[in-house]
Amino acid sequence: MFISLKRIIRAGWLSFRRNQGLSGVTIFVMVLTISLVTSIFLFRGMSSFLMDSLEKKFDISVYFKEDSIETEILKTKDLLLELPEVKSVAYVSQDQALEIFKEKHKDNETINRALEEAGDNPFLASLNIRAGSVSNYETINRFLQNARFESLIDKVDYYQRKPVIESFYSLINNLQRTGLVLTLILAFIAFSLTFVTIRLAIYSASEEIGIMRLVGADNWFIRGPFLIQGIICGVLAFLISLVLFLALSYSLSPKVLYLTSGFNLFQYFLGNFFIIFGLQILSGAGLSIFSSLIAIRRYLDK
Repeated sequence: MFISLKRIIRAGWLSFRRNQGLSGVTIFVMVLTISLVTSIFLFRGMSSFLMDSLEKKFDISVYFKEDSIETEILKTKDLLLELPEVKSVAYVSQDQALEIFKEKHKDNETINRALEEAGDNPFLASLNIRAGSVSNYETINRFLQNARFESLIDKVDYYQRKPVIESFYSLINNLQRTGLVLTLILAFIAFSLTFVTIRLAIYSASEEIGIMRLVGADNWFIRGPFLIQGIICGVLAFLISLVLFLALSYSLSPKVLYLTSGFNLFQYFLGNFFIIFGLQILSGAGLSIFSSLIAIRRYLDK
């Protein structure tokens, strides 16, 4: 049993070397496929981090009419807090809004002079609402459009901020969709190249296969070398991709950390190493084994 396996592996290796040109192209396309799969996984991690960061910074403000009574505003705050979509609500009075504005523009003499000339407080009381998820702001906005708030609310700035969120969501979704399509295309090309590689190897060894069949060789002894050849292509592609992404994630991590204000690419890679390992094995060795089995079955089960 061990001797037969050793012979099959040796024959598969020799077949791989005989077709090294086509095998090299197959490995290259597989590396691209594995790289795209890994890139999509890392990109999803980075986009999730960015979305979480955005959700922490993003809120909407509800501005109340100048003659609104504070007790009514606080009742509105309590009603908002009862909504499952709402994470927190902060009340900002007219005086607080004025002080915040002054502090923010304390070095701008023009603005300070304009405020002094205005005399009255031009700011409105407001509620700053933070949702559990960016997608929940639409629900909160609909709640605030209720007729019972019509006499209280002056405006809600949701629609001013909505385009930015929708554009961000659209960009992320489009990039993920494009990556998925490219991965499927490259996976098909890798499958086809592995299939053709094994097919050519079978044709080049057709005389040997005929002799083995005449002397009563077992079917798996005939098929084994071609399967091993496919596995070698997949494993080499996997190893190249793994080393490549270890190096890339380490070298690009400082730049990504700076651009995203906190996402450590290398730590994320190490933290999800076994998931990435599994994805690369599945998309590399798994793809090559599957395509090799199809080729072997198609051309040897006759």
